[in-house]
Amino acid sequence: MNDKKALTRERIFQAAASALLRRGPQQPGVAEVMDAAGLTVGGFYAHFTSRDALMLEVFDQLLRKRRDLMALIDPALSGSERRSLAASFYLSRKHRDATDAGCPLPSTLGVLPQLSDTYRALLAEHLEILSAQMCDRPEDADKALADLALMVGGLALARALGAGDLSDRVLRAAKLAVI
Repeated sequence: MNDKKALTRERIFQAAASALLRRGPQQPGVAEVMDAAGLTVGGFYAHFTSRDALMLEVFDQLLRKRRDLMALIDPALSGSERRSLAASFYLSRKHRDATDAGCPLPSTLGVLPQLSDTYRALLAEHLEILSAQMCDRPEDADKALADLALMVGGLALARALGAGDLSDRVLRAAKLAVI
C-alpha cells in the first residue's frame, strides 16, 4: 500500500475509532466517518469492504491496544497487585471523562447482542487473554474476570452519570472492590 493510501486509511480508521468510543459500533455511518476524516464517501470502499468490516477492525484494534497497555504492568507483581494498578487507572476520573479515547467496552456492550457473532468472539478472546494476564495461576482466572467485569461496569456507570459526586463515588467503590 502506498504512503498516501495508508495515511488516508489511517484517517478513516481513527475517525471510526473515535465514533465507536463515543457511541458504539452501530451508530456511525460511512458518511459520518468520512466527514470526520475530512474525506468524501466515494473513497471509502477503496480502503474497506464495508462499514461493518471497518467497525469490526476498529473494535479488534481497540481491544488489542487495551491488552497491550495492561501487559505493560510489571509481571513481577502479583495478579491482585496488577489488577489493583489497572483499576487505579481504569476507574479514574481522567479515563471516565476521556470518552473519545480509552476502552471501547462501555460504549459497545449494550449493542453487542445485535451485532454479528464475530464481535462476541473478539470480546471473548480479549477477556480470556486479559484475565490470563491479570492473574498468577489459571485457577485465579475467574477472580480476574470478576474484577474486569467490575471495572468495566463501574466505568460504564460512571460515564453514564457524567462528572459529579455520585459518578466519583461509583469509581471509588469499584476501585475499592478490586483492590
